[in-house]
Amino acid sequence: MPRPRIRLKRPRLPRTRAGRRRLVQGVVAGCVLALAPSTWLYTTTSDRIGTVADAPASGVAVVFGAGLRDGRPSPYLADRLDAAVRLYRAGKVRAVLVTGDNSRPGYDEPDAMRGYLVQHGVPDRSVVGDYAGFDTWDSCVRAKKIFGVDRAVLVSQGFHIRRAVALCEAAGVRSYGVGVAAAHDLTWYYGGTREVFAAGKALLDATFHPDPTFLGPREPGIARALEAGDDHPLTTAPPTK
Repeated sequence: MPRPRIRLKRPRLPRTRAGRRRLVQGVVAGCVLALAPSTWLYTTTSDRIGTVADAPASGVAVVFGAGLRDGRPSPYLADRLDAAVRLYRAGKVRAVLVTGDNSRPGYDEPDAMRGYLVQHGVPDRSVVGDYAGFDTWDSCVRAKKIFGVDRAVLVSQGFHIRRAVALCEAAGVRSYGVGVAAAHDLTWYYGGTREVFAAGKALLDATFHPDPTFLGPREPGIARALEAGDDHPLTTAPPTK
């Protein structure tokens, strides 16, 4: 016997003018809601993003993890660390908080970041590791609550730095973001696309202030690094707006 044909129903557009108008309004409203988090990021951070030369003297730089290759910083992470080295050499910071993932054996972003900075001239005493920076919000909350950072220069790629600044500001860290330039390769396009979706979570984090994955006791590393770095005076820099 021949098999019966299955006919798929095509979606029908509204037949009335009022119905079509409501459909268009619904589509527009959906687009506005989808783009609202990204708009929030841009409007709240537009005057707090710049270069190493523009960055104010803040005492502390926060560098966010960006993956390892064979136990060493990935090219994107190396670019962030290079910017931190320039901040230190310019006298903009006396301590560098490296925050990243150390959640599984054999993968240690903070120690790899520390090794890179020390290799490039930043004293070991000036580098502090946060081993529970599992995402941007966790890193910002821990910078404030665990390491006592009140003011910092944040370092990341341009596609991520706005979210980092917005979240650290929401966590209570007065922040200025240094957006590191990057080649427009596959990683860059992936990162930019990911940020569109990550902006929604960022807005929720900034609104509801969830606890990070791991909090733990306060750590004196940053205070000690700043004290030890008194012989590395901060330069005068333009104030943040």
